[in-house]
Amino acid sequence: MKDQHYKWYILTLTVLTSMIVVAIPQMGVSVLAKEISDSLGLSLVQVGVIWGVGALPGILTSLLGGMIGDKIGPKRVLAVGAFLGGLLGLTRGFAQDFATLAVLTVLLGAVLPMVLMNSIKVLGLWFPPHQLGMANGMQAMSMAMGFMLGSLFSATTLSPLLGGWRNVLIVYGVAGTLLGIPWLFTRISPRERESAGRSFSVLQSLRHVAGLKNIWLLGFALFGISGAIQGALGYLPLYLRNLGWEPLQADGVLTAFHTVSMLFVLPISLWSDRLGSRKRFLLIASLMIASGFALLSFVRGGIIWAAVMLSGSVRDAFMAMFMTKVIETDGVGPVYAGTATGFAIAIANIGNLLAPPLGNSLAEIYPSAPFAFWSGLCVLGFLCLLGIAEKRRERQETGLS
Repeated sequence: MKDQHYKWYILTLTVLTSMIVVAIPQMGVSVLAKEISDSLGLSLVQVGVIWGVGALPGILTSLLGGMIGDKIGPKRVLAVGAFLGGLLGLTRGFAQDFATLAVLTVLLGAVLPMVLMNSIKVLGLWFPPHQLGMANGMQAMSMAMGFMLGSLFSATTLSPLLGGWRNVLIVYGVAGTLLGIPWLFTRISPRERESAGRSFSVLQSLRHVAGLKNIWLLGFALFGISGAIQGALGYLPLYLRNLGWEPLQADGVLTAFHTVSMLFVLPISLWSDRLGSRKRFLLIASLMIASGFALLSFVRGGIIWAAVMLSGSVRDAFMAMFMTKVIETDGVGPVYAGTATGFAIAIANIGNLLAPPLGNSLAEIYPSAPFAFWSGLCVLGFLCLLGIAEKRRERQETGLS
């Protein structure tokens, strides 16, 4: 199989890994939160901790996973990461109390960022600049589809069918472990072969990336926006149930969020490859997400659907363009893609760790107050994006005539 065709196999495998190892199990826990909480006797704040604590090790392993991928190649990291991610995910089905579930969630949270970082890295190695936005868009769309499927079927279909939340997590974990096998046998990209003779130590890569101002700004932008999304998605099903919504309807709002995100991510990604400026879209998207969360802080009834759709329409497109923007930042490129994305995600994971429990704690003041807090975090992200210096890419760099 020629290299120009083999990249589509790599994209397919990346899509399946992102969906099955990361997205479906993650969002499944969100809609299973009520069942898990009742089974283990968790408080609302403890639920927020479980939802956010997986980001704690990701602060380190996002960076470490990216640097290791730059050093030894992403295929090895993806093979091991998919297997361990599935294995640790299924062990959550055996948790007997809050402490056990928290520990298992932390261990899983140490592995999944390595999978995500190297999924982005491998696409940067296989796809040229004029197709990179599309490739990252497909990866982001797979995440959106996984989030949609996890929220749609985990609690209302699979839990009754399989006999409860424990068996749902076990089934998800088994499927994830199997995806480690094909990664063992993938080929390395031509670009990776060309750079095989150049030797960069892990510390050299880190020092280089840490000296790039734009990477710091991108990291803190994602700190606000990703933290806000992480908190809001974990709290929304519980919030709607407490408002008196039926479980199917409450989970349906979350499904709608991910469905609209999935529908828009690929068209936006393709458009951005032609636009020549990722920053412009990132600014608009961050304001849309902030506005949607702000609306959730005071609206009721059917307008909640509109607020969710407003934020959801750009969520995964934002992540796709963000990752593409990191790789295209001056001084990064495919060589430092893993370290740079890991550096930015490591900063963002601090937000993912803090935002859910901090937001949930505000529910004691007023049930919708957490959404106002998370909207403010999105505004912080917007301000960081404003400070990024961007050179408009030349049309010949994107391969356009």
